[in-house]
Amino acid sequence: MANHHGKDGTVKIGSNTVAEIKSFTLDQTSDTVEDTSMGDSMKSYKVGQGDASGSITCHFDETDTSGQGAMTNGASVSLALYPEGADSGDTYYTMTALITSVGMSVDMGSVVERSFGFQVTAGVTETTV
Repeated sequence: MANHHGKDGTVKIGSNTVAEIKSFTLDQTSDTVEDTSMGDSMKSYKVGQGDASGSITCHFDETDTSGQGAMTNGASVSLALYPEGADSGDTYYTMTALITSVGMSVDMGSVVERSFGFQVTAGVTETTV
């Protein structure tokens, strides 16, 4: 079984690599609808519609205008998440994402961070480089 180190991950907005990525998440879920009938001894369910959302955390880089700068609150972006890197054969995920939150964390004892929340619209596609 293959596993990967998080240090190899990368994020792109279109073809532009986002600078100073610290972490990212992608959460995919499905609604369920109960279809239990009278007389059934256990509840039963059917899968409904899917949904996906996530977050990106970076060290703040104000010069990254085509990466961090493109993720403004309310923007629609072409997002690609590469959990194992962007080398030939690596798996990655593409989507159209609506940026739903933009935050900043400033602490005297650490590097300034930017955080971005996103909501996927129309699904996630898994492919390889």
